[in-house]
Amino acid sequence: MSKVDIKKAWVRESKFGDWFLNTDTWLIHVLRRALDDLEKLIPEDKPKRFHTILDIGSGFGHSLIELDNRFSPNTIIGLDVDPDVVDKAGSNGQKCQANIEFLINNAAEIDLPDNSVDMIFCHQTFHHIVDQDSAIKEFHRVLKPDGCLLFAESCRRYIHSTVIRVLFRHPMHVQKTDLEYLQLLEKAGFDVVEKQLSRPFLWWSREDLGLWETLTGRVEDPDSREETLINGVLYKSPQ
Repeated sequence: MSKVDIKKAWVRESKFGDWFLNTDTWLIHVLRRALDDLEKLIPEDKPKRFHTILDIGSGFGHSLIELDNRFSPNTIIGLDVDPDVVDKAGSNGQKCQANIEFLINNAAEIDLPDNSVDMIFCHQTFHHIVDQDSAIKEFHRVLKPDGCLLFAESCRRYIHSTVIRVLFRHPMHVQKTDLEYLQLLEKAGFDVVEKQLSRPFLWWSREDLGLWETLTGRVEDPDSREETLINGVLYKSPQ
C-alpha cells in the first residue's frame, strides 16, 4: 500500500497512544474487559470456537494472545494498515498456539476472498478508519455465512471529549453514536439483536473520568444519556 493510500485510510496514533496501547492498563481494563463482555453476549446456540479469526487492527498483538486463548482458532490473521505491525506484534504472535498470519492492508479493501473467515474481531479500531462504510461492507463480505463479528467501539461522545482530543489522534468527522454504528452494521447486512449488545458506561470513557459520579453517587440516566461505548456480537445471515 502506498503512503498516499495509508494517509487516506487511517489516522496514525499519537506517541502517547502507541505507548498506552502497550501497557497493562490497556490489556486489563480495556481489551480483556471488552472480550469478557463480548463472550457473555455470544448466544448459547452459537459456536464458541472459530477456525479462522480476522483481527482488525492487531497493533502490538495483545489481542492475538487473547483470541488464541479464548477461541482456540487454527489461524488468526492480524490485519493492520501500519507496515511496522509485524515487528510490533511478532513476539506476541509467537506465544499463540494458532498459526499467525499478518496482512498489511486497509480495512476498507481487505485482501481476502469472500466468505473466508469465521470470526472478525474489531476492538477499538473502527474509529481510526476513515472510510467506515467500505470497511463494514468488507467485514460482511469476508465473513462466512453465519460468521460472527465481535465489535467493541468507542462512540462519538468519548472520542470528541477534551482528554481524548489532546492525547490521541482520530478522524473526528467520521465518529458515530452507538445508534449510528448499529445502523451502519444493519445496513451492511448484519443481524442486530438487542440482547447481543452492551453499552458499558465505564469510568475511563467519560469526560470527567467518573469524578461526578464518585462525588455525588449519581449515575446518568441510561435512557437519555449519549453512550460512550458499544459492544456487540453480530452475525452474517446464513445463505
